Amino acid sequence: MDGAPLIDMVLLASLVVAVTLFFAFTNGFQDSSATVATMVACRAATPRTGVVYSALFGFLGAMLGGSAVAFTIEGLVSVEEPSLLVQILLAAVLSATSWNLITWRFGLPSSSTHALVGGLVGGGVAGAGAGSIDWGVSALATGELTGLTKILVFLILSVAIGFAAGYVVKRSSMIALRNARRTMNGPIRRSQYLTTAILAFAHGANDGQKQMGIITIALFTGGLIAVQEIPLWVRALVAIAVAVGTVGGGWKIMKTLGRKIFPLKAIDSLDSQLASSGTILLSTLAGAPVSSTQVVASSVMGVGAGERLRMVQWSVGKHMVMSWLLTIPASALLSALLFNILRLLMGS
Repeated sequence: MDGAPLIDMVLLASLVVAVTLFFAFTNGFQDSSATVATMVACRAATPRTGVVYSALFGFLGAMLGGSAVAFTIEGLVSVEEPSLLVQILLAAVLSATSWNLITWRFGLPSSSTHALVGGLVGGGVAGAGAGSIDWGVSALATGELTGLTKILVFLILSVAIGFAAGYVVKRSSMIALRNARRTMNGPIRRSQYLTTAILAFAHGANDGQKQMGIITIALFTGGLIAVQEIPLWVRALVAIAVAVGTVGGGWKIMKTLGRKIFPLKAIDSLDSQLASSGTILLSTLAGAPVSSTQVVASSVMGVGAGERLRMVQWSVGKHMVMSWLLTIPASALLSALLFNILRLLMGS
């Protein structure tokens, strides 16, 4: 291949698959905290029980959640030269994985979705110019959301909807349970096994498809599959990687989401999970990759605001927003740097 004289295309595509599976693993322990943090914080389950339970339903979500999100990711970067496209993919997943590890180290509930999108944009611009990215701007004239515009719109909307839904559900539960006895806490805690299962399934369905899309492009471009459709074995490998990462757990991020934003009670956790699950499932049906961590964090803030504004630690939210705003440009720059390093190493 002209673009990669030192490395065979099959080997290069296989490397993308391996790194993407590791990225799926880091995605699992980043977002496992989001799916079970509220459940653990109100003592409905132990941390270990929570993450194992979440891993099971996250696996099912990745296996059964469809392909709409994967198609959105697959269409973000368009490059005709096969070897160049695979190098861009490799730079993108390397940068996204690095960002996941950095934010995990400091306990920041960052977004794996933001990191991957930034990596694809940065690698694509560095390798093939701005024209290789589907910015989605031209489609706006016809009222259609595509490409990067669609992704960014839903990333913002999902946070706003998560907050609003958390607020509405909390206010509704306060009215419905205003005369309830303390013995209701038992059934409320037990009911979280259902809402956690739905949330974990939604997370697996949305987040797993991002990695499936990257792997499918790499395999197709490298000539390892004949049709650009997600093979069952790819779906299974990604589902396993996310599940294993979930079992690893993101304890630092779990502490931030479950305790530092708002002192959660059992009903607060239930309200947050209902709001988060609905938001993520709707986004998945729309084919929009969103951040489970973002949605859960915003719903927790919404629940807190629904009870008492002063009880919410808005400073924590401010730090998270700063991290979210930093993620795409930081991962884009890192991806561009990694792409240029890869190009030098491969002699292209």
